[in-house]
Amino acid sequence: MAQTASTMLPLGTPTPDFNLPEPATGKAISLGDFQSTPALLVMVICNHCPFVKHIRQGLVQFAQDYHAKGLAIVAISANDVANYPADSPANMAKEAKTFGYPFPYLYDEAQTVAKAYRAACTPDFFLFDADRKLVYRGQFDGSRPGNNIPITGADLRVAVDAVLANQPAPTDQKPSIGCNIKWKTGNEPDY
Repeated sequence: MAQTASTMLPLGTPTPDFNLPEPATGKAISLGDFQSTPALLVMVICNHCPFVKHIRQGLVQFAQDYHAKGLAIVAISANDVANYPADSPANMAKEAKTFGYPFPYLYDEAQTVAKAYRAACTPDFFLFDADRKLVYRGQFDGSRPGNNIPITGADLRVAVDAVLANQPAPTDQKPSIGCNIKWKTGNEPDY
């Protein structure tokens, strides 16, 4: 299983804009839909990645735990569906329903949003504070398929708890590790 690390977008980066379709509902969701929340988590995931599958239930539990605390969460898939049909919009809608995703799961067909976030792998996590400045990018936790480390979301939980308490996020941030984003031929980023 090939492993790719996140690019670690510079802290303080303003939230890149997005306006993407949500296959499960047919609605378009944009950054503006999350203006009044104290924090925003953007997750780049996909259906077929074993690293995402490994933490999928943990992501659902995490989202349920933090929704009432005011954390807005959105997931985005940007994979090339011509070569990876398991990640198609129809399959994204099934995935969201089957696993009870309590967050919008959006499709970045043009892959421009993934590039704006400098996303490199699935899963890749980006936490923004109330001013929509990047305060955390990195791993959910240290669990990976086959390493027997419990799935807790510990790293991300510490960062979110700090932001929601108006405290600085920890500066010791470890890159997320996962499958590389499946870029369309000729659309590969230069980062």
